[in-house]
Amino acid sequence: MNKIDQSLLDTWNMYGHYVSYAIAGVGLLILISHYLKLLITKEYKVKYDYINMYEINLLWYSALLIIIAGAVYANTLVTESGILWFVVRLFVSTMFAIIAGVIVQNILKFYYPFYIEKRLKHLRFTPRISPDGRKMKLLSEEEEDVYLDEGMQAEEDAFSVDYDVWIDEESGFTKIEKYNGRLHALKCSECNYQTLKVNKEEIVQSPTTTEEGELVKFFTCGYCGHKEKKSFSIAKLRDTEEVAS
Repeated sequence: MNKIDQSLLDTWNMYGHYVSYAIAGVGLLILISHYLKLLITKEYKVKYDYINMYEINLLWYSALLIIIAGAVYANTLVTESGILWFVVRLFVSTMFAIIAGVIVQNILKFYYPFYIEKRLKHLRFTPRISPDGRKMKLLSEEEEDVYLDEGMQAEEDAFSVDYDVWIDEESGFTKIEKYNGRLHALKCSECNYQTLKVNKEEIVQSPTTTEEGELVKFFTCGYCGHKEKKSFSIAKLRDTEEVAS
């Protein structure tokens, strides 16, 4: 029986290295492909959407695979031991892997979003270049309405979508970019983590042609559970005759 156990351990120690290398390789491949994607993507809006949608998840998958690979590799370092010690070291390495995973997950969930926000703001407001090679101007909220149709303006008024309009003032070339109107996680006033997100919106007063409306956003912190609400004004409706003119 001991010979069989030792034979199994020898087989594990022999092939465990390769298993850990393969798992770590996949994790590194995810990481490298992610940054390669960012490197070859030149369009600011495309890069913005990619980072916003995928970066944190891809970093987590990569880190998780590397942590698992480390735990597997650690269990191949001792060549002579009984099956009992193998189980013990497997348990210990698993616990260390779980602790490392929790640390990385918390960093990506509570601290990394601060870094993400800075990068996204930089990408969103970096001047666009027109086909003629000139820097374009980002229009203000008042100026951009001329270039948005009624449906787009309604989306902005409801805070569901935010449009950026860039214009080449010399040629008149315009570029309209669409962003999610729900803000990214904000900094919570209670725990100071950037985990405060909108979970509900309610229009308490609809706008008319003579009066502005009011929209209330309800925020909840994903870390400490703190809740708060903020009021926003909705622009007046445009008169039919004004729109026609």
